Amino acid sequence: WLRRTTHYLFIVVVAVNSTLLTINAGDYIFYTDWAWTSFVVFSISQSTMLAVGAIYYMLFTGVPGTATYYATIMTIYTWVAKGAWFALGYPYDFIAVPVWIPSAMLLDLTYWAMRRNKHAAILIGGTLIGLSIPLFNMINLLLVRDPLEVAFKYPRPTLPPYMTPIEPQVGKFYNSPVALGAGAGAVLTVPIAALGAKLNTW
Repeated sequence: WLRRTTHYLFIVVVAVNSTLLTINAGDYIFYTDWAWTSFVVFSISQSTMLAVGAIYYMLFTGVPGTATYYATIMTIYTWVAKGAWFALGYPYDFIAVPVWIPSAMLLDLTYWAMRRNKHAAILIGGTLIGLSIPLFNMINLLLVRDPLEVAFKYPRPTLPPYMTPIEPQVGKFYNSPVALGAGAGAVLTVPIAALGAKLNTW
């Protein structure tokens, strides 16, 4: 009984801590005022952290579907944050909730399709995460209603003066970051995820 309880407790600890690590890697919320300029940083940090956390958690439990559960926890956290800003009087579009769940589903599908082969999950699943997160989130950001108007009408009170958005600087990133974010995310995700899985086997 004690051994089983300890096992489940460790699963909970891994889930909570890795989730907190992921949502604190870079700017985990797409604030409208910096959404486009922070896209590349977000893509690299979040694809890496999702792969590391989800692969570690999934390999520890050995259950396909765990990565999707992991991404769902982060999504719920972000919706709570979105609700908090909305309650403070900011518009609904002030925060665009990041899209983690489809990428995590691809990882789970890879793990299941490859007969729970952890190396395939790391290489193929990690690459799919790195490639898909920038794509899903770019589509997500394109759905924001008039981001420039929201950005300049509702600046964050926590922004220091040197980070105040300047319209030409915000606008010029509209068409550039998808390829860079996807490429960098895919390249960096695999070796870091492999390291995380290696640590899991020790």
